[in-house]
Amino acid sequence: MKIEDIEYHVGGTRYVGQLAVDEQRAGKRPGILVAPEAPGLGDHVKKIIRRLADLGYVAFGMDYHGDGKVLADMGEVMKTIGVFMEDPTKIRVIAAEALKVLASQPQTDPSRLAATGYCFGGTTALELARSGADIKAAVGFHSGLGTARPQDAKNIKAKVLALIGTEDPIVPQDARVAFEKEMTEGKVDFRLNLYGLAGHSYSNPDVNAMNMPGFAYDETTDRRAWAAMIDLFDEVFGPM
Repeated sequence: MKIEDIEYHVGGTRYVGQLAVDEQRAGKRPGILVAPEAPGLGDHVKKIIRRLADLGYVAFGMDYHGDGKVLADMGEVMKTIGVFMEDPTKIRVIAAEALKVLASQPQTDPSRLAATGYCFGGTTALELARSGADIKAAVGFHSGLGTARPQDAKNIKAKVLALIGTEDPIVPQDARVAFEKEMTEGKVDFRLNLYGLAGHSYSNPDVNAMNMPGFAYDETTDRRAWAAMIDLFDEVFGPM
């Protein structure tokens, strides 16, 4: 397994993502861009890219805070994310540059790309799709579904999959209804999977330490949501 930090630049800012690829496999293969939770490119997503690489994909975990840093102060995190949500063009541009890094790898088939992400990372994958990026699938695990530019759904080329817990305080029922309306009006091939009794960050075993109401790891939901993502990848790329 090759693990490599790769930098890219947007607007004078240096970003550092992490690539995972099994160099023992022959031939080009699909590339998966993975966007992390709001604090940044931490251990959770680094484990995810290794898991995807073990399955045969080329996986690149993106950075959107600069220098690959993980923010510890939640006030700083929310301030940064608020800027991205107010004007999604900014996060779309950063994600697009990270996608270029992924597509340029010698093992990557640039005609077979997808984006996935966790929490705000899922929102990032959806915003990349709304930008009209040439990706086959966009997946969000417990992701925020709202956008300042819902009209851009008409640009989506990807098949979209949102994996949401019914008890997620960040994604209440009205947000799910608005997302369904947005995707339908944009004529998007989309799926909205709801997982009963699951809350926010159900995929991250470390979230319980935060002791936040509505935030909890759920092994069963994590497993089911992962299987749903792989099922979509099998659909758009063929089995690995």
